[in-house]
Amino acid sequence: MSDEGRHPEDPAAIGRAWRDLVATARRTAAEGLVVGTSGNVSARIGDTVLVTPSGVPYDRLGPDDAVGVDLDGRQVLGSLAPTSEVPLHLAVYRTTDAAAVVHTHAVHATAVSTLVSEVPAVHYATALLGGPVRTAAYARYGTPELAAHMLEALRDRTGCLLRNHGTVTYGAGLDEAYERTAQLEWLCRVWLAAASVPGRTPTLLTPDELADVTDALKGYGQRP
Repeated sequence: MSDEGRHPEDPAAIGRAWRDLVATARRTAAEGLVVGTSGNVSARIGDTVLVTPSGVPYDRLGPDDAVGVDLDGRQVLGSLAPTSEVPLHLAVYRTTDAAAVVHTHAVHATAVSTLVSEVPAVHYATALLGGPVRTAAYARYGTPELAAHMLEALRDRTGCLLRNHGTVTYGAGLDEAYERTAQLEWLCRVWLAAASVPGRTPTLLTPDELADVTDALKGYGQRP
């Protein structure tokens, strides 16, 4: 589909965002969070949402392969078909201040999605995602029903599990969205490891302990 006369965003900004999006998508594959062409990544530039295309290996994507849709899901950039999970990504952008969304099929997180309705608070990294991470009810990929279930699970959170499917996280940029995905996968891996010890039950953090961590995190990292 030609984007001539339909794409109001700065071409240079689109080019930079697409480069970063492809790098993030390749990182999900390199770090084992997806297999083959599964999972997808998006980034919002103004009213345009750049998305990975459907069924194309990330290592084959180049600067001229950018794919974008508007907030109504109409394709406004590129000739490759966008990911089938466009409804999921757009639901996040319509209801949050997200600038990037990462969806993966991370092994440990997907396994946990089949076991619990909420990831147990085994580590203070839980606070990095806004609190205990919920599992969205199952619906087939690419459907409005899945997007609706996801939004329910994302209330006051920056990430969730999709039952029998994978993960969704969002952030103010691709780096933040990816970091939250990595933290969620690690958190699920820790819980699975602890819960697998025969005869022992993992201790969990209390809501007050998580609230204390949330306050402490407000001052974490380098300051300008």
